[in-house]
Amino acid sequence: MVRKDASQKQPRREPGLLRILEAAVILLLGALACAAQNAPAPENPRQTALVLEQQGRNAESEAAWRLYLEVHPSSSEAYAHLGLLEARQEHYDEAIPLYRKALALNPSIPGLRLNLGLACFKTGKMKEALAEFTPLLKSTPQSSPDRQRLAILVGMSHYGLEQFAQAAPYLKEAASRDPQNLELLLALAHSYLWSKQYQNVLDTYREILQLNAESAEADMLAGEALDELKDTSGAIEQFRAAVKADPKMPDVHFGLGYLLWGQRQYAEAVPELQAELENNPNHAQALTYLGDIDVQMNHPEAAIPLLEKAVSVDPQIELARLDLGIIAAAAGHSDDALRQFKIAAQIAPGDVNVHWRLGRLYRSMGNQQEARIELDKAKNLTQAVDNALINKMNRLNTPAAPAETPQSGPAGK
Repeated sequence: MVRKDASQKQPRREPGLLRILEAAVILLLGALACAAQNAPAPENPRQTALVLEQQGRNAESEAAWRLYLEVHPSSSEAYAHLGLLEARQEHYDEAIPLYRKALALNPSIPGLRLNLGLACFKTGKMKEALAEFTPLLKSTPQSSPDRQRLAILVGMSHYGLEQFAQAAPYLKEAASRDPQNLELLLALAHSYLWSKQYQNVLDTYREILQLNAESAEADMLAGEALDELKDTSGAIEQFRAAVKADPKMPDVHFGLGYLLWGQRQYAEAVPELQAELENNPNHAQALTYLGDIDVQMNHPEAAIPLLEKAVSVDPQIELARLDLGIIAAAAGHSDDALRQFKIAAQIAPGDVNVHWRLGRLYRSMGNQQEARIELDKAKNLTQAVDNALINKMNRLNTPAAPAETPQSGPAGK
């Protein structure tokens, strides 16, 4: 989402690409079974286990494979098929050690490393999944049909680790191979957004529009990118389009309301934040910003229940804590104000406003030493921000060094 409370981690909307991977898992988990079907008929216990497996009689097949292991304790094939049976039942945690045992005995079984990676992926062990997928991808030719699935799996493993900059190139490769895949493009746009590649978000957004001109999710992504690029009017326009496309999309009304709040367009922001609460009554951020608008409009009695509900849903919302402190201080409830300001300072120690208000509160309570400490913090934070801005402006205004003039001499004549 667009930036909200400085202390809040931005929530991630998981792309529908994961649904595509569900299908990929089912397809790829069949690799060992297919290989077994093509194998010549061996001794009876093994053949019995294979037949039961092919018939979908998982419990009986597992029992047959374990019986086979009693006679052949070093059978990598038996361990591989036991892992496959667990995976087919979505018992991925149980499948992983079985696959690892099979690999230790025979690392050349076709499809085994891929199945291990998929089991790790499905249990959220993305680092372990990458350890299996990445070498497979590197050894897979560009022309191979497996290249596409592996690129998606590597990209989404990085995505799951919140390594969005690393995820983007793999998802870009996969999207270029399948340009009609809307979910893949949305996953790519998310990765660009969360790795702060905002222009790439907008470029991908234009590709998405060619597939679905009414994608609320794409409109929101473009709006978030424009907000980060300081194009607030463009961001508001995109969120208005998203609201029109799908007014029930999570965060869509909040995103628009937040942008309008930032422009102090409170009359327009309020109905959007209220609409978000109609979709989700426990949306802590929407509650907070509605409450903050009441604080700004000097309606503390309306703000208090909104802010109190916000912190009951999410105790780590700094703005709600700050506003509750402001209301308590104005009402002369110094102890309550002090408690809220201290919590806000713990959540967002870099917020100048928190330290400034703490300093003023301490001074009103007669605690001059603590007041001086907090006001000095506010002063130092303000100075640091000013210095950073000055340095940035100086860098922007520094003229480029002139190009070197070629030396005269025989070679230059």
